[in-house]
Amino acid sequence: MPPAGAARAQPQPAQETEFFWTSGRDGRLRFQSCTGCAALIHPPQPVCRHCRGHGTAIREVSGRATLIGFTVNHRFPFPGLPTPFVVAQVAIEEDPRVRLTTNVVGCAPDELRLGMRMEAVFEQAGEAWLPLFRPAAEQPDPAPLPADDSAPDRIRAHVTGSPVSRKFEDRAVISGIGASRIGRRLMVPPLQLTVDACEKAVADAGLTFDDIDGLSTYPGGGAYGGFAEGGITALESALGIRPVWHNGAAEAFGPGGSVIAAMLAVAGGLARHVLCFRTVWEATYAELVRQGRIRPPQGAGADGWFKPFGAVSPAIALAMSAQRHMHRYGSTRETLGWIALNQRAGAALHPEAIYRDPLTMDDYLSARTITTPFGLYDCDVPCDAAVAVVVSAAETAADLPRAPVRFEAVGTQIVERLEWDQAGLTHEPQVLGQAAHLWTRTGLRPADVDVALLYDGFTFNCLSWIEALGFCGIGEARDFLDGGKNIARDGAVPLNPHGGQLSHGRTHGMGLLHEAVVQLRGEAGARQVAGARTAVVSSGGLTPSGVLLLRTDE
Repeated sequence: MPPAGAARAQPQPAQETEFFWTSGRDGRLRFQSCTGCAALIHPPQPVCRHCRGHGTAIREVSGRATLIGFTVNHRFPFPGLPTPFVVAQVAIEEDPRVRLTTNVVGCAPDELRLGMRMEAVFEQAGEAWLPLFRPAAEQPDPAPLPADDSAPDRIRAHVTGSPVSRKFEDRAVISGIGASRIGRRLMVPPLQLTVDACEKAVADAGLTFDDIDGLSTYPGGGAYGGFAEGGITALESALGIRPVWHNGAAEAFGPGGSVIAAMLAVAGGLARHVLCFRTVWEATYAELVRQGRIRPPQGAGADGWFKPFGAVSPAIALAMSAQRHMHRYGSTRETLGWIALNQRAGAALHPEAIYRDPLTMDDYLSARTITTPFGLYDCDVPCDAAVAVVVSAAETAADLPRAPVRFEAVGTQIVERLEWDQAGLTHEPQVLGQAAHLWTRTGLRPADVDVALLYDGFTFNCLSWIEALGFCGIGEARDFLDGGKNIARDGAVPLNPHGGQLSHGRTHGMGLLHEAVVQLRGEAGARQVAGARTAVVSSGGLTPSGVLLLRTDE
């Protein structure tokens, strides 16, 4: 919690962005512009992404923009911004493909409407001038959401790939899975959780650590704060595996990217048995910070294009995507609520789930606000846990103690821009392209899927994947989810029957893969989906993501 009266955090300009952060000194908004096609280029780049020309200049613009998203943040404090405060996104009038994350001033939150005309004003923060926006004095009829190169109806034109006779997916299998205990504030060192999960996964595969010749993880040591095990370095140091191949990266295909990388390694002959793992230690980490026993990393200022405006959580960016989906397609808070209720019903049947008490729609709607339109139960549960998966070469299947789970297809293509506020408008970014790519690599179709394990860091993640994967049409989630029957354990698309991250716990996607294998093996007990032979598992979003289609021959 920042101290009362704290000064607003300053951005940290780089050589190529200094002009932007100091441009407001004279009250004018400026962007980099392409001298070839006249497109605005933001964030600044050495080349224009539209015509790939290298000629650029600094261009003054009118300062007018359209309000295309806003959320009232109640949960995430930030220096110089008393909570609650509005974080918004605007599309620049001269080139609406360019958006800015900003704050709205001079207007009460309940007076804001999507499509309002806005104008830039500037607030000094140290040596920088922050572009804020207020409603323009003259308000025409609200403008529609701007045209979007990553709109759902345009995605398929960019998707490449077609089924091939010899897929790399056919050359890899899942031979073992393991999970540590899961809980809130376990107060156990994270590497201990990692080792526990890895021991179980290797034993489940009928192997020993001497058989493991590859290690793969996401996001790797040092990434995303201090609440993980330390990556490849930490685990190899603990176990002495001496891998011939290893991988630890944050810019992978989401949390499940470690598994896709392992598939490529065994398919290419670099390894035979790769141990993939992910540990989260968020609950204990937060408690130790609260106690003063750990000091979180201290930044000198507000990095990037989001933090200067208090957009410090993915929830804030995703909340504006949810707002736009509601605006365009008529989805509601209740639409998201059916996802939360479904996950809680599944968790009630899982003895290790963190939240198992019944949840009603009234409970969901009346819970405290996090950042509009998200409430408490739209958000996943921080926890401590580790999950491990062994990916083996397919030719080893005959030697395994049980029939393996096979990979049918993966979807990995990036179609949208990766910057959160420049990506597609109405769905979680990095979902539509990956989902479309998946179906180019298989003859199966959405109707062939028996159980769906879809990333649910927030309820809206799930909604985005449901539409992107074709379980209902784009914009049809309100009707598809109404009442929750279609996503129940005995419904058309059983969704996250273990409770997902919303109720079982935030295992950062790897828990979804673990549950998919349990379901395909028929070992889920009371929560088992009858006849489950094919499962889809999505991994992440916002950042680069991926999706897996799994099957069993049993």
